[in-house]
Amino acid sequence: MMTASRSGGVRGRRYGAALVAALLVGANGNAVAMAPPAPPTLAIHAGTVVAIPGERLLGPSTIIVRDRRIAEIVPGYVQINDASIVDLKSRTVLPGLIDMHVHFSFGPETKLWSAAIDTPEDVALFAFANARRTLDAGFTTVRDVGSDGNAIHALRDAINEGDLAGPRIFLSGTSLSIVGGHGDMSGLNRRTTEALFPYDYTGACTGPVECALRVREAAKYGANLIKVAATGGIMSQQARGLEQHLTDEELVSIVTTAHALGLKVAAHAHGRDGVAASVRAGVDSIEHGTFLDEEIAREMAARGTWLVPTLGLLQAETEADTSRFTPAVRAKIAEARRHQGENIRLAQRYKLKVAFGTDAGVSEHGKNARQFRHMVEQGPMAPVEAIRAATVLAADLLGQSEAIGSIEVGKLADLIAVDGDPLADVTVLERVAAVIKDGEVVRLSPASPAKP
Repeated sequence: MMTASRSGGVRGRRYGAALVAALLVGANGNAVAMAPPAPPTLAIHAGTVVAIPGERLLGPSTIIVRDRRIAEIVPGYVQINDASIVDLKSRTVLPGLIDMHVHFSFGPETKLWSAAIDTPEDVALFAFANARRTLDAGFTTVRDVGSDGNAIHALRDAINEGDLAGPRIFLSGTSLSIVGGHGDMSGLNRRTTEALFPYDYTGACTGPVECALRVREAAKYGANLIKVAATGGIMSQQARGLEQHLTDEELVSIVTTAHALGLKVAAHAHGRDGVAASVRAGVDSIEHGTFLDEEIAREMAARGTWLVPTLGLLQAETEADTSRFTPAVRAKIAEARRHQGENIRLAQRYKLKVAFGTDAGVSEHGKNARQFRHMVEQGPMAPVEAIRAATVLAADLLGQSEAIGSIEVGKLADLIAVDGDPLADVTVLERVAAVIKDGEVVRLSPASPAKP
């Protein structure tokens, strides 16, 4: 028997296993239904609680978790008869962090020719390892906006159904792009490209009708959102710049089709004209927005278009050896660096809605929290604004505000803890001491000894 899963895919194996585990055969041969075991009740003793970033802090508190959700938040430290105590008295507790722009199926070390060597099983295991690093870094929810093949779908469903430990995943599947653009494959010979990356596999499309078809295919196979490469990309192996790729008509077709299916659209867009065309078409978020200018920022503010700035790659490569990149990629990095930080400064000036996103996959997985320091330094954003972008605001863009993004009664018990005050020094988020997801402790470092 197959049923639609909560994540939009198909659930078969786990449903069957759960059914078997939930049935006991009595002495009379009749099957007796048994409920699956409930997760343990937790009583989390927190020193300081940033329950809703940007609002009043809570002092010493007990956060009571039952059945994966926050059941109560009470002042002081109380004992609960049926609860396991999680001692975070010396720490600051925050909502689980959300990264709105990751790529689990590849990393900075991934080679151009890896698809000719790696099997789908290799990709799935590599993606799982990256997901686990991300969870350990305190990110309990992510948006995967472009991963290869179907491995990411399987990983999402396994994590969301509780079979594997990792962040909650919302995914786009393969990005939509022009033929030969960012999202399609280039840089290999024609025979290899056609064998490894057939036309429909890559999400490439030409014209409004075919682009609408690609959206419907993505929805058919379980995408939670649509990712479109509206412009060229820095890391793609082609020298066609960073300006607009898809036409205005193609972008409108993608957006209207996606919205009709209840899916939001995230637009990879660097160049000014491509960003402007994406905003006019009605996309929900601009990813990167490297060449954002004042006119477009005003339009985004008027329309309520989100910005997901990804600041870490260019910053990280400033002092790094870029010889591993092709000349085409190096030229695009140099071009983008000349405008580094303009997007986040314009977002601050025009009060754009900003959600946290790192481009992990292009940058290193598990180091996602480095983005906070870039937002504070380049904005400049106040630490609390950067934290809001990775919690309550990211949850809003995901359409998941009722479940995640803050520590409130009724919401999923996604929490992290750090040593120190992230509202004073946002870099403490790079050293997460405890991670709780869905009411289960997945990481807990011992507290540092008290100073004499």
